[in-house]
Amino acid sequence: MKWVNDFQLFLFDLDGLLVNTENIHYQAYIDMLKRRGFNLDWPFLKFCTVAHFDDNSLKEGIYALFPELFEMEPNWDILRKEKNVIYIDLLKSSKIDLMPGVEKLLLEIEKQDIKRCVVTNSSKPMADMIIAKQPLLKSINHWITREDYEKPKPHPGGYLKAITLFGKKGDRIIGFEDSLRGIKALEETPAQSVLIGPLLDPKADCIITNDVLHFQSFEDIPDKLI
Repeated sequence: MKWVNDFQLFLFDLDGLLVNTENIHYQAYIDMLKRRGFNLDWPFLKFCTVAHFDDNSLKEGIYALFPELFEMEPNWDILRKEKNVIYIDLLKSSKIDLMPGVEKLLLEIEKQDIKRCVVTNSSKPMADMIIAKQPLLKSINHWITREDYEKPKPHPGGYLKAITLFGKKGDRIIGFEDSLRGIKALEETPAQSVLIGPLLDPKADCIITNDVLHFQSFEDIPDKLI
């Protein structure tokens, strides 16, 4: 992992990148819709493809699938709050695992005492519950949660705030995401953008630039990154 020492600030997404919580978000949406009388039969990969595109794609996709839901409740924020209550309940009883290669990377960054920060669309209570289940995440000494910035990804505000707070002039910065909307946010910053995971959306090649590095997992990053 020689490449780790090439950077002075590491930025990380949380859900689906460091921890395997995307399946819990998926189940929370299924349960929320079921309580409303709707059956979401998307497979998990379909859900990820839609949810990871941008901040509106999931809302638009679900309302298109269930037009009666829009008539029942056109305010998506209300539905998302219902989903988040369910998600927190599911978190309490769910096993949270680190994604492949995360443990080795976080231990190395801690050993080298390199600055690191999580920038997540999840709320602080959600992040705190995940940290409680995966104590190694405590080694990341800075966290920016959804309460700390105005607009969600793909807007770069969260990452720009992290860079302002924890970066300094001359720092080489690297950021990691598992979603297109996250990558679009990182691309609006000075950070080297790295996409971790499969390219689920067929339009991905047209959206991300050649400057974005892509690996299936953290385990696939070579000793020399760039």
